[in-house]
Amino acid sequence: MWGVCLHWKGGWFCCLYFTHFCSKTEDFDKEFHDHPSHPLSSARMAQLSRLAIVLLTLCAVCRLSFAFAMDKLADAKLCVDEECSRTISVARVIEDFIAPDCRFINLRQGQTVYVYSKLVAEEGAGVFWSGSVYSDRYVEQMGIVGYFPSNLVKEMHVFEKAEVELPTQVGFQCRSFWNER
Repeated sequence: MWGVCLHWKGGWFCCLYFTHFCSKTEDFDKEFHDHPSHPLSSARMAQLSRLAIVLLTLCAVCRLSFAFAMDKLADAKLCVDEECSRTISVARVIEDFIAPDCRFINLRQGQTVYVYSKLVAEEGAGVFWSGSVYSDRYVEQMGIVGYFPSNLVKEMHVFEKAEVELPTQVGFQCRSFWNER
């Protein structure tokens, strides 16, 4: 039996299954299965194999290229410089945070976060900062820049005051599979 399925639930999933139960004890069964009109003949199996490869390739391409356009968290941000590359402050994480999507970074209590920009809060919106995590325990996250709620960190030292206000741009394309953390 052959089967190929596409399923949507937060991303594309492809599955391919193949089962073939063939009796090898009787010559009649062998001759019967090799007959061109039999659904599991060699020619038919080759066609189905090619079809399965094409479908799996299409699924992989769809999966890799599918991305979500994310909304802005704010219209403006505060930085030290025009590129937001200089560090505003260093902060300590006071409560764990699990990133809801690719715009955010995971935080663990006790980690050190270097803050590069602070979003200007809109009415009714949360206040988010962007930065990167540095810690001995979570080395795999070092250098990843993302947003986090400002109320989950405590600034330990301010290097420079963030006085340059810049407009934010939508630059996030979250891929449902590759960006999951």
